[in-house]
Formats: sequence, structure tokens, C-alpha cells
Amino acid sequence: MEAIETDVLIIGAGPVGLAAAIELGTRGVRVLLVERSARVGVAPRAKTTNVRTRTHLRRWGIADKLAQESPFGIDYPNNMVFVTRLSGPELARFPDAFNAEPTRSPLYPEHAQWVPQYTLEKVMLEKARSLPGVSILFETSFVTATQDEQRVTATLKAADGQVRLVTARYLIGADGARSAVRELIGAKLEGRSGLSYHYNIIFRAPGLAAAHGHGPAVIYWQIGKDGFSAISPMDRDDIWAFAPGGAKPGETLSDEAAAALIRDRTGIDLSYEILSADSWSANELLADHYADRRIILAGDACHLHPPAGGYGMNMGVGDGVDLGWKIAATLQGWGGPELVASFEAERRPVHRAVLDEAMTNYAIYVAPVPPEIEDDSPEGAAIRASVGTGISVSKGREFNTLGTVLGLGYHGSPIVASEDTPLPLHDSQIYIPNARPGYLAPHAWLQDGRSLYDLFGLGFSLVVAEGADRAEVDLAIEDARDRGLPLTIVEPDDDAIAQLYGAALTLVRPDQHVAWRGDRWTGVLARVTGSAT
Repeated sequence: MEAIETDVLIIGAGPVGLAAAIELGTRGVRVLLVERSARVGVAPRAKTTNVRTRTHLRRWGIADKLAQESPFGIDYPNNMVFVTRLSGPELARFPDAFNAEPTRSPLYPEHAQWVPQYTLEKVMLEKARSLPGVSILFETSFVTATQDEQRVTATLKAADGQVRLVTARYLIGADGARSAVRELIGAKLEGRSGLSYHYNIIFRAPGLAAAHGHGPAVIYWQIGKDGFSAISPMDRDDIWAFAPGGAKPGETLSDEAAAALIRDRTGIDLSYEILSADSWSANELLADHYADRRIILAGDACHLHPPAGGYGMNMGVGDGVDLGWKIAATLQGWGGPELVASFEAERRPVHRAVLDEAMTNYAIYVAPVPPEIEDDSPEGAAIRASVGTGISVSKGREFNTLGTVLGLGYHGSPIVASEDTPLPLHDSQIYIPNARPGYLAPHAWLQDGRSLYDLFGLGFSLVVAEGADRAEVDLAIEDARDRGLPLTIVEPDDDAIAQLYGAALTLVRPDQHVAWRGDRWTGVLARVTGSAT
């Protein structure tokens, strides 16, 4: 039996585990990342990397690398097109879904990107492997773990039968919906499961893009007499994804049946080579607790919802980032005893809000339409016009998600300074920057062309507006030095920053959320590092 000692053991090498590993490894923390499979395949569950996730990739220096991996080019139109079937008439259209157009926005430094999850994972894995303290084991399963006040001891078993005993300060369970770590700590998923069942078919179809007249899009939503389905170009070499509803629990399709279903639902008779065919179910589930002392859940291990809005994988990456900087700070001595514990206090309300938003979107597109919608008749045309109007009115919130992606905050967090100002109004579609403590630090492009975010450091950052009292800045520096806290002083040469942030001094956390703001330094570091509640 091989014995391994590390700082953090992460179970699950999907985007969530990789995000945590990168966040920790970038800060010099030793990480062992373990994945039970070889992590290969052609069936991604997620295809939208949103503006927040790509901003994290920018911090890690790999946003441009992901852009280069875009299968159709970074400027491929991120359109959502609703049709009766791919060969039939159009019902409605939403351009630039999820803010993926590669143009500069004042609200964020990185646009979203349509890219298969396995491509994102490849780029993140390369980054993780480049970090000296990160080790990765594939085809290795988590068996069990015990813990005491100082450490976690876990048993791992490789596919070849080799057993490893790993000792770590923390264990992160990023092992997905069927999490063995969740079972170990006795956490229960609460909510509703099996809301609907869908096939997930990946196939190759040369000529399909030219066989319809709807132009380029990332998803063609088919709403016809046979029900709802989605079909989308996914990767190079004419690889597409098809997701029809109507599956039965545990049911799979033969290649012949899958090809026939694609042919029937699209109305386009081509040769369809099936690469994979499985099924999935829509759920609305949230774990009743996320942690047991040094063992903590993240991603799908603690929250599951329908993929309506593209939130799931991206929210999991945010979990990995949050846990990563907090555990690193604790191990390095400048994070207090309550810092890691704040993960659930901050992230769970965000998870709940996103689940509710995803369920609102999900409820809209499962509604059936009249079977005459495809009729070549005045009645059919009238139904199509009515359905198209309904889609245009109701579905925009699923594809315009910036208010949820950037606008949810950690108000009420035990590690965020209190402020006697009104909470900003939340609109799921519209993001209005707000520097209230707990919310994402407002973004700005500086006069020299750089993003304000590019000036932030690995630790906390103090944004100093023009006209700030230098003595107050010196007090903050001295306070940070006394605590051993890494503090970057950010002094942008831009008089608009004071107006944007609403204070002379703004303390920004490693995850780019505001921890405190004010005109005079108030000695807030004990609270925001979890050293005082």
C-alpha cells in the first residue's frame, strides 16, 4: 500500500475539481486530484462557458487558450433558433445568447463561449498539470475516509488494484451527482428528482449544416407535433448533439433507433453515424449540508438542476474557486477558523437562487404545443405565429442571464462587512454593477486598455480611488503586514473609479467580490478573513 501526504485531496477531475486544483496550486498549495475514470468521451453535459467562468480563466492565464480551441471560431454566432423542426419553418430567434459575442463590454473582461465541456476540461487540465504542487491520478476511485481535528485520511483504489492511503488537511468532494463523498458525510439531496427524462445523442452528420436554411446557431430548438427536442453543432468533423425528450428512466437507444429518431425529428434524411447515446434526467436538488469538518462538497455533489440557462457547470467552477482561495488562505496562516466554514454560508443561497431561476426557465419549455403547428394551412400559420410570440416573450430570460451570472451577492455573509445601504434590486437578465460588500467588484476598462481586474493580486486587493487619503492606505498596508495577509494596492489612473465603487477605498477578495468599502480604514481584516465573526 502506497502512502501519500498532501495538503488537499480533491475527488473528481471535472471542471469543479480542476478549478479548485488550479486555485490552490496557483497559491503554492499541494494538491492530489483524483478521478475514477479516464475522463474521455464525446458526450459533454455542458457547452456554455459563461462570462464569469471565462473571467476566472483569464485570472489563470488560459482564457485565450480556450478561445483558440473554439471548434467553429470564436466569432461563430451564438444564436438560439426555435423551429418546428430543422427542415421546417422558424418560430423565434435569440441572437448572442449568454453574451458570447467577442466584443468588448464595460461589464466584464471576457465574453462567454460555446465550447464542449471536454475541451474546457482539456485546457484546464493542461493548466493544472503545469503547476508544480498539483498531482493527478486518473482511473482511481475514492473508497472511504476518516478524519480528526488535524487531517483527513482517505483510501483510494486504482483500476489495476493498487491501494493508496492519502493523508491531507482537507478533502473536497467534487465527484458529481452520484457523489461517494456526499454519502460518506451523510448529506442528503432534498427537492425533486426525475422531473423529465431525455436522451443525449452525439452523432456525426456530414452535410447537415448545409441541409437547412436557418443559418448558423448553437442550438436549434425543435418544437413540433412530436414534442420538444434540441439539436446543435458541437465540434469539428461534423459532430452534433441531439437531445429529445420522452425517454424512460434507464432507457437507452440502439444506434439504428437513435439515427431514425434524428431523421424523424429533423425531417432531414442523411447518413447519421451515432457516436454515443445515453440518457439523463432533470432534477431540482440541494444538499441539506455541504460539509463535515474537513470534508466539503462542491459542484453537482451538492446541487443539481435542469440545464436551463447554462448555469450548472459554471456555478460548480465558482464553488471550486471559492473553496480554493479560502482553503489556501487557511493553510497559509492568514485565513481564520471561520473562513472555510463560510463556503456553505455564502454559496448555498446562490445555489438556491440559481436553482429557482433554472426551474423557472425549465417550466417554460416543457409545455406542449398544438399538433397542428406543422400544418401547411392558415390554422398552422396562426399557431406558429402565436407560439413564436410566446417564445419571444417568455424565453429571453433563459439566454439573457447576466443579472444572475454576475449580479448575485453574498449579503449576510459572516465574512463580509456590513453596510447600511439598500440591497440592489435583482433582475435575472440585467446586470447593474454594484460595489456593495458581498457583490462582484464592478469591472472597468482602464485608459491604457487593461482590465481593472488585471491589476488585482492573488490575495486581497485594495482599490484606491483618486483623492483617497494616503494615511488611510498606509494603515491598511500595516494591518495586512501584521496579519501576514497578501495585499495588492490598486491605484488606477482613472477618476471614474471613485464613482463606480462609491468609496475612496474598496477591499476586494481573491475571488473579485467586494469585502468592504469606505473612506477611512476600519481594521476590517479580522472579519473578512474569518478570524472574527
